[in-house]
Amino acid sequence: MTPERLVAAGSEEEAANWLMVHRTYDSNRFSPLNEINASNAADLSLAFAVPIGGLEPSGFGAGYMEATPLVDNGFMYVSDPWGSPYKIDVTSGTKGQILWVCDTGIEKDPTAGVLLANRGLALHGDNVITALNDGRVVACNNETGEVAWDVQAATEPGEGFTSAPLAVGDKILVGQSYGDWATRGWLAALDAATGEEVWRFFTVPEPGQPGSETWLCEESGNPDCWKTGGAALWVTGSYDPETNTTYWGTGNPVPMFDPEFRPGDNLYSNSTIALDADTGELKWHFQYTPGDYMDYDEVGIQLLMDVTVDGEERKVLSHFGRNGIFYTLDRNSGAYIQSAQYVTELNWTEGIDPKTGMPVEYDPSKSLQTYAAGVISRGSDPIDHCPHITGGVNYYPTAYNPETGIAYGAGQEGCSEIATQEMAAEDVMPGVIFLGGTYAGSSEQTGSITAMDVTTSEQVAKQNMPYPNHSGVLVTPEVVYSGSLDGTMGAYDATTLEPLWSVNVGTSFRAPPMTYAVDGKQYVAILGGPVGGNANGHEELESMQQSNMLWVFAVN
Repeated sequence: MTPERLVAAGSEEEAANWLMVHRTYDSNRFSPLNEINASNAADLSLAFAVPIGGLEPSGFGAGYMEATPLVDNGFMYVSDPWGSPYKIDVTSGTKGQILWVCDTGIEKDPTAGVLLANRGLALHGDNVITALNDGRVVACNNETGEVAWDVQAATEPGEGFTSAPLAVGDKILVGQSYGDWATRGWLAALDAATGEEVWRFFTVPEPGQPGSETWLCEESGNPDCWKTGGAALWVTGSYDPETNTTYWGTGNPVPMFDPEFRPGDNLYSNSTIALDADTGELKWHFQYTPGDYMDYDEVGIQLLMDVTVDGEERKVLSHFGRNGIFYTLDRNSGAYIQSAQYVTELNWTEGIDPKTGMPVEYDPSKSLQTYAAGVISRGSDPIDHCPHITGGVNYYPTAYNPETGIAYGAGQEGCSEIATQEMAAEDVMPGVIFLGGTYAGSSEQTGSITAMDVTTSEQVAKQNMPYPNHSGVLVTPEVVYSGSLDGTMGAYDATTLEPLWSVNVGTSFRAPPMTYAVDGKQYVAILGGPVGGNANGHEELESMQQSNMLWVFAVN
């Protein structure tokens, strides 16, 4: 897998393949394959299924299937919740033959107390690369499945990875994902041949570095509050080869619900950051919700596209904010262009300033922000805010169709109630989740897929669903695909979002769909099978059982 092939992943020559987690560096998750289209999607049926491991050690399972399968010329690469890579021969179109499973040597301890999920792999040279929850990055030989190199990239207690690595040139980019567990986020570049670290950018600056002035730790009485500040990277970033810039979304400041523990705007949390891919130098940032206390992190996909806005050709970055707002920025400078609400209910702010892109309540002179949903402080009453703390669109992949200029986001509809609980500084331990408060859903959580016109930021279609969407979306010229928590895989008209086809296979979907072709025939694949019992208030989902599976569909 050469750097040249990865740059050309969106070309006609690679149309049958899916070579990186978001298919192309622009993270559009768009495939030009159109054998399955609006006229025949109703004829989709199961082509084959493959059981996947990851239920060890108890057989019950400790994590989520959230990875996107990769496909290179009829060979598929998937990972289980422990991050173990699998190579599967899918050339027959009628079955998937597992060729190898790479033994990374990970200790399979379901009591570790961290979110166990792996969101995919990277291909580079002769290797298949995975980033693990124990903080290691491991390269497995593509032919044999044997470990080629193994490095301990995360060295502090509680650090680890959930996002897929991103191969850029001769480097592998990996983002530290466990910020909510009282750690400090960072993005690192590793040498693709050896795993040796080339550079590292911390998303929470230490005192004296640019941005550190937004962590008013002395005011809180916790002078080291930045050390547990969060701003994690849960989702793989994007890359613009023309400017050699990589774009990543960062998580919330920590503790989530206690801003008095870490006063200030808390850069570079809740932000899009643009970095030089060779050096890790920060080019620009845009922070969506300064001083956040509603868990509105912005780890989700950074969509890159070239569009016409107000009659002007612009190179833009669009993002479905977890805070319920769809943003468009200039990707060369980070300047705000426009935004619009995409969730049905939104009360946390009265609106976005059309000049700055900041919430209208934002006051840069204040160390503690008060947004429209209400004041949150130690001893105050709980506040009810919309959207729910999980969004909106959370880390679930979004997509963009460059042929129509329409972006798609799937997520949740609903609200939540939050309150602060004071926690002594000496009780804060890296590796232990640091909420600083409590939360609960204050309304039934449902789901939706929303289509937004990037040129105008207007909503052009919406499909409401009975369950929150944790799967995300894939778009082809005429069809949008997504999975559901109740085990339903569905296809929707890309113009209207009206359902075209669905089937229930019984494994909850928290992984996104992808598509590929073998010998000219198109297939749609998705991984299913998360932890049972995470039912988001829907009792009928609580009895769903464990079964990690790869599902592949086609039109016969």
